[in-house]
Amino acid sequence: MQAHTPLLPVPVRRFASWCAVLLLLAGVVYVGIRLVVEFRTAVVPVLLALLGTALLGPLHRRLVKAGVPRSVAAGLTCVAVVAVVGGAVYIVVAALIDTGDEIVASLKQAARGVSEHFGAAGTSLDDLASNARELLGKFGGTAASGVISGVSVVGESVAMAVLALLLVFFFLRDSDKAAGTLRSLSPRGSADTLEAMARRALRAVEGFMRGTTLIALIDALLITLGLLVLDVPGAAGLGALVFVGAYIPYLGAFISGAVAVLVALADRGFVIALWALGVVLAVQVLEGHVLQPMIQSRTVQMHPAVVMVTITAGASVAGVLGMLLAVPLTAAAFGVVQELRARYGEEGESPTGES
Repeated sequence: MQAHTPLLPVPVRRFASWCAVLLLLAGVVYVGIRLVVEFRTAVVPVLLALLGTALLGPLHRRLVKAGVPRSVAAGLTCVAVVAVVGGAVYIVVAALIDTGDEIVASLKQAARGVSEHFGAAGTSLDDLASNARELLGKFGGTAASGVISGVSVVGESVAMAVLALLLVFFFLRDSDKAAGTLRSLSPRGSADTLEAMARRALRAVEGFMRGTTLIALIDALLITLGLLVLDVPGAAGLGALVFVGAYIPYLGAFISGAVAVLVALADRGFVIALWALGVVLAVQVLEGHVLQPMIQSRTVQMHPAVVMVTITAGASVAGVLGMLLAVPLTAAAFGVVQELRARYGEEGESPTGES
């Protein structure tokens, strides 16, 4: 009997199979993103709580090992987070408010310098800087029309932050029951695989959050020290801004560094601003070539291009919050993929090795 000959060669069939898998994954990801956007008020606090739990888990476990009850340890951890985050936000806002007038004055002085060298063009810049309040007043009606929506957004953000904090408390308190709950909800025969995937994803997020926090702390301390040496006002607040911005890779460091250089330009002049720029660039080089490889060498490593695309996608979906959540969630996905490759890759290769 004549053997059946396939219509398509093997490479084409494999390519078609991969295309089908990629289309299916793209559809699932798209539907998931749409659901997250639709139910963002409930989903975002859960994601923030998971990140907070991954970051604060070691502290909670140390308190529990020291004999503190789980509920009390979770409560103390949440109180510490509120104190640290609230203090950092206060320092940043106060520093930026104190230096805001100096930045405006520096811009006006720059405009006057341009007017002295270029005449009418510079004069128009000077007029624009001098009449900033008048220009803002002309657009006041347009801005006032969005006050109600702005208040609504602020209220929604506060509600999500409070919900996320409460979820962090419950996640920390009941973290010892998570594995049992996951296994009880898993389909028959898949409990071990799902638990291994969840643990790998959690380790990836924990490693990313701990590494990023340590790197952010080192960056903030070094930049603050450099700004203090240069006698730049608000150095502590600018250092706190660097610390917060470090949780958004690349873009956060660029924005916080630009603010530091701008404040140095406003108060200390062009030469000191160049020195401040040199400090920021030196710290970023140290981070990229020393701190990142040393501190995060045991966690999931992602190519900078992947990180940038992930941040852009997160920004398009949820703005600044999306940029903050995109990278750790991608790290978790990478961890799951690594676990699946470790489990099923070896199983798929073993028959070939035996033949």
